[in-house]
Amino acid sequence: MTGPTSTPRGEHQPAPGVTWQTELVRVEQLVDDETPHPRQNRATRRALKRAARRPK
Repeated sequence: MTGPTSTPRGEHQPAPGVTWQTELVRVEQLVDDETPHPRQNRATRRALKRAARRPK
């Protein structure tokens, strides 16, 4: 087992971008009424098909 060294270590440089201050910005997106709706994800499509097959 070795003891403490008498030579001090140099300062540690942080990784680039770690010390940057970040600011959350909310951007409003306008969507035209004439554009079609985006496709639903797979789980939603499967749930809708399952519900349509189920007898009432």
